[in-house]
Amino acid sequence: MLVLTRKSNESIMIGNDIEITVLAIEGEQIKLGINAPKNVEIHRKEIYLSIQQENNEATKTETSILENLYGHFKKKS
Repeated sequence: MLVLTRKSNESIMIGNDIEITVLAIEGEQIKLGINAPKNVEIHRKEIYLSIQQENNEATKTETSILENLYGHFKKKS
């Protein structure tokens, strides 16, 4: 993990087109501004993990439906 120290209104760059700026520091909270292309998805980590879990569950459901259909058609053959 890279650890950087930044003050309010200072930025870091990720690649050529993502800029993260420290907007404010209030107690234990830091407000960040993220400037990135519209095609780059940006989520808080807990939201990202929730999306990943939902995607995994959807994939499992689709697989079980396909397996049931396969079994149904195999019995008829």
